[in-house]
Amino acid sequence: MSFLCNKKRLLTLFICIGIVQFVTAQKLYFPPLNNTATWDTLSPDSLGWCSKEIDALYDYLNQQDTKGFIVLKNGKIVLEKYFGTFSKDSDWYWASAGKTITSFLVGKAQEEKFLSMDAPTSSYLGAGWTACTPEQENKITIRHQLTMT
Repeated sequence: MSFLCNKKRLLTLFICIGIVQFVTAQKLYFPPLNNTATWDTLSPDSLGWCSKEIDALYDYLNQQDTKGFIVLKNGKIVLEKYFGTFSKDSDWYWASAGKTITSFLVGKAQEEKFLSMDAPTSSYLGAGWTACTPEQENKITIRHQLTMT
């Protein structure tokens, strides 16, 4: 249980680092945090997209048994479509998508010199974040966690 809590803290740290980096780089729109507010949108036409092809895209996604599809531009919704009984409020297990986001943010954090992929995870979480011995724990690096090795 302790490992899971610490894993969540590490993920939160990486997300915060990524957000800080993006916010300082440019002024971005951030959607509202509560579920009752409406996100800002952009029309595909305003971006110069070929709007007449969107229905064909949705048909294809439906044929592929897609549950939901969303495209954001600078945090604003450009396309949003749900299929079958699925809706924006439906729960869905997104599994590996979390790994992609985490890997991206870790890469960004390394690029900005906030962490090193080869450093022991303990240097960021402190000692005792696993049930391993201190010797074993100190051998686990950020790279090991990202590659699940």
